[in-house]
Amino acid sequence: MIIKFREGTKKQDIDFLKNHLTGLGFEIHENAGEDYMLFSVLGDTSRFDVNSLYAFKYVDNVVRIQEPFKKVSRKFKADDTIVDVGGVKIGGNEVVLLAGPCAVESAEQIDLVAGQIKAAGARILRAGAYKPRTSPYSFQGLEKEGLALLKQVREKYQLPVASEIMSTEDLPAFLEFVDLIQVGARNMQNFALLKELGKIDRPILLKRGMANTIEEWLMSAEYILAGGNPNVILCERGIRTFETSTRATLDISSIPVLKALTHLPVIVDPSHASGRWEYIESLSKAAIAAGADGLMIEVHPDPEKALSDGQQSLKPERFADLAKKCRLVAVAVGRKLK
Repeated sequence: MIIKFREGTKKQDIDFLKNHLTGLGFEIHENAGEDYMLFSVLGDTSRFDVNSLYAFKYVDNVVRIQEPFKKVSRKFKADDTIVDVGGVKIGGNEVVLLAGPCAVESAEQIDLVAGQIKAAGARILRAGAYKPRTSPYSFQGLEKEGLALLKQVREKYQLPVASEIMSTEDLPAFLEFVDLIQVGARNMQNFALLKELGKIDRPILLKRGMANTIEEWLMSAEYILAGGNPNVILCERGIRTFETSTRATLDISSIPVLKALTHLPVIVDPSHASGRWEYIESLSKAAIAAGADGLMIEVHPDPEKALSDGQQSLKPERFADLAKKCRLVAVAVGRKLK
């Protein structure tokens, strides 16, 4: 990192900070001009809080050269990470479809949609058993009963299942019933939860927070990898902006940015990004063209009667049509989609 001192800083203050930093294990190179003084600080700054330097009144500016995330960085691991989710590999040359209803509503509903999405080409079933809702009066999910229903259809259709966890207390049940544990946007910075997920070997799907930067998102992934779990998939689900035409604004540029910064696989959730079923096809095709490793799409057999997010759910026949079109886009950009 580079430290710039305020004009007129005394030598004793410069020496004090130099001794402070060398005491922390850093190597200091001084660069002095007629009216400025710079420190080039060499060493691993990933664990160092650069903002703490502003406590020194004579420090004018600090610029970090090294990313604060280490294990998720492509500098740490050049090759792409491929995450195995119940035999389905995410992060290779194949674009993977994850699909299913926003929430498990009944045994009949989840059984019906599981068979339909598999026939259309989905490789992983996604469905919520625990639902974080803005209103406490909205449907909160079937909870553990919902997880048990997911286990039943997983065994019947041989489909790995993904579902969202909200509390560390529920982790034992998720380890029993779920193949891919999802951390939702609201919990992206639930650091106590991230630390616990770092202690297991189950794949984690980490969604981007509604107003979080890419660096903050990758730092959350760093918590999981730092704990010992390398099986993390990043999911772009749109961010909150001034625009109200869609539920969120899909940050399509995050895909190539992430591909440059990290070795972790990246998937896109066009359902939550748009909030409207009629926009999902366009966003899905754009995401594949931009380099996404997969898509997470909400599918419901009867969206008009869905207990949550019916407005952004595709009917099974629309999903089947979308899968066909996405295959063509995948082939056009040198990928494949079964």
